[in-house]
Amino acid sequence: MKNFFKINEKDNVVIALKNLNKSDVLEVDGKKIVLKEAIKRGHKFAICNIKKGENVNKYGFPIGHAIKEIKEGQWIHSHNLKTNLDGIKDYVYSKKKILNDIKDRSLTFKGYKREDGNVGIRNELWIVPTVGCVNGIADLIAKKFQEETAFKDVHVFKHNYGCSQLGEDHINTRTILGDIAKHPNAGGVLVLGLGCENNTMSDFIKSLGDYNKRRIRFLVSQEVEDEIEEGNKLLKELYEVISLDKREDIPLSELKVGLKCGGSDGFSGITANPLLGKFSDFLVAQGGTTILTEVPEMFGAETILMSRAKNEEVFNKIVSLINDFKKYFMNYNQPVYENPSPGNKEGGITTLEDKALGCTQKSGSSEVVGVLKYGETLKEKGLNLLSAPGNDLVASTALASAGCHIILFTTGRGTPFGTFIPTVKVSTNNDIFNRKKHWIDFNAGSLVINDNIDDLAEQFIKYVISIANGELANNEKNNIREIAIFKNGVTL
Repeated sequence: MKNFFKINEKDNVVIALKNLNKSDVLEVDGKKIVLKEAIKRGHKFAICNIKKGENVNKYGFPIGHAIKEIKEGQWIHSHNLKTNLDGIKDYVYSKKKILNDIKDRSLTFKGYKREDGNVGIRNELWIVPTVGCVNGIADLIAKKFQEETAFKDVHVFKHNYGCSQLGEDHINTRTILGDIAKHPNAGGVLVLGLGCENNTMSDFIKSLGDYNKRRIRFLVSQEVEDEIEEGNKLLKELYEVISLDKREDIPLSELKVGLKCGGSDGFSGITANPLLGKFSDFLVAQGGTTILTEVPEMFGAETILMSRAKNEEVFNKIVSLINDFKKYFMNYNQPVYENPSPGNKEGGITTLEDKALGCTQKSGSSEVVGVLKYGETLKEKGLNLLSAPGNDLVASTALASAGCHIILFTTGRGTPFGTFIPTVKVSTNNDIFNRKKHWIDFNAGSLVINDNIDDLAEQFIKYVISIANGELANNEKNNIREIAIFKNGVTL
């Protein structure tokens, strides 16, 4: 195993692949470097002298500038590196030529065709509360139904909202819950209300637009004598519908996959995220769809995405996506460019550019065909961007609500979280995979030893298709299925 990894020939730093000791001698680019201090796994060290004010380059791009002189062999982190990012920028459209030579579009997966033309990869019963007040009642309905039937795939998606919200927050709650109710991974949905919330059932039904009346039922708890018995009855009606559903061959072009990272480390941008990039390019070449989100984690790498915009209209939407999120930070007098979390920093990520250049590796090299606002659902196949924060729960819920069947979630530090669709965890290093096999579904950490990324991508593609075919991800095995809705205003 090598001791370090150099990502790009333009870089003046390399990444330690294991814990290194002071005075270790390493050969980098044909010259011997003596480490001036110990370097933790995943962290960066200089491979040449870097003057104060000079850029530190990683991934072939600056990730900030030195705030003091850095000697060859020294550790580079928050104590001597600062972001170059500042304020809102002006951008100019300059389209980059995109090449994707994958021709075979014959692959399929086993899914469920819905009456509206959509496709699901699960056939579950869901209870969607319109307001947090009925979360407990939803649990009791699900429990009674499971006790009286042999069907266990009944899931309640609890939240704290639906009442005492104003303006955009109220709309966000109603929109996300509506997206969940119409998601094709559900064979049947019971929408459960209380009766006095401002997310009224009548308004909620209107907001759904066209919906499948065979597969969605509505219940207002205050309007019936025994809401548990009535809810159980409605679930049984829905169960009769979904019991007739069968999996069939579906072209891979119908698969929609969200791309997410959380608990990143210094390996994220050299193992798991590039692996997702390979998968994204593959799926897009099949005519399928991927979505990249976490807008604050695009800051510093946004011009790379802009250069891949399908046309100037999409470019302008990406500009708005980036600048609108910066204004959101500024409206609350918060620093725009202080994103890496304590866990990210502990893992070796220093600045937002450092994180963003690694994060955007998940998008591969495909053309960006669309930009979605928060709560919007997919309209065009291919690589899309989605407005949502970096928060794992909120971003994953937004990806699923946009229409994704699966979320691919890379992590260097590990997380048990899963949202209301299969949330596949891909480890960036071998250690977290070996320690948390009940969390992690696929290991990309082997790439730092000797695995070929193209070979591993072939294995990964087969694995993702197996999830689409019905194999359970660990979050499903552990029955961890949560939602979180973006909040940005007053609660009465």
